[in-house]
Amino acid sequence: MAVHAHPDDESSKGAATYAYYRSLGVEVMIVSCTGGERGSILNPSLTGHAMAERDLPGLRRLEMQGAQEALNVQHRWLGYEDSGMDEGQEAPPNSFAAIPIDYSAEPLVNLIREFRPQVLITYDENGGYPHPDHIRCHEVSMEAYRAAADPSRYPHTGQPWQIDKVYYDRIFNLERIDAMYLALSVAEPDSPLLEPLGAARERMENYPKLATTHVPAGDFLEARDAALRSHASQVTPDSSFFFWPNDLVREAWPYEDFQLVESKVDTAMPESDLFAGIQDDA
Repeated sequence: MAVHAHPDDESSKGAATYAYYRSLGVEVMIVSCTGGERGSILNPSLTGHAMAERDLPGLRRLEMQGAQEALNVQHRWLGYEDSGMDEGQEAPPNSFAAIPIDYSAEPLVNLIREFRPQVLITYDENGGYPHPDHIRCHEVSMEAYRAAADPSRYPHTGQPWQIDKVYYDRIFNLERIDAMYLALSVAEPDSPLLEPLGAARERMENYPKLATTHVPAGDFLEARDAALRSHASQVTPDSSFFFWPNDLVREAWPYEDFQLVESKVDTAMPESDLFAGIQDDA
């Protein structure tokens, strides 16, 4: 189970991993905490698009359906309203970030007890970046992880379930950027892509190396791209997600990366499998 703040987050943060595990027969559920209602149309080609102008929340639901089909995963809406990102302003009333965690965690506890995942993926305490919904996604995910295993919490939502492992997304990391920069500088020393890669290296030079687990998802980058393109209101055809040729990524860093932060099982680091150490009940 992977818990994300908005529709489109699942496609930019872990989509190749979800497709990889589906290819192995693993059941994967994506949970979207909000519907992205306060998002903007980020793709100029959709300016004037009737549905984008009239019903962006409805369009984003259709886009999420396309991404779900591209990744062949299950999907659930947690049902909360996007909080927006007005710096220095309080979250709007009844939006995801404004609702007390005791309330907003309950539907996720219900989903955990229903789906019974062995692994949970979410964001760190900073939300990956400081959007209030991303931060609240972390808080709700961790609260639901603990509450779902406690029979005294939300007893009306089903039998308690203990998740074995919890991971934070660490896909955007310096090791990955360094590897891609080196591979591209050797293969195409005059490539214009070296400049943005170099700028990314500089921005990330002091980032700590937190990833513990490198999932070999390189063969599923095309599935990731198809999911991203499904979110046409949010992802432009010339998005930076598509700057780097997939063949280059596969050669340089054919992984998506995660940090193990909670585990009820023994495992050795570094990992190449989110399910390492988990015994198959079957």
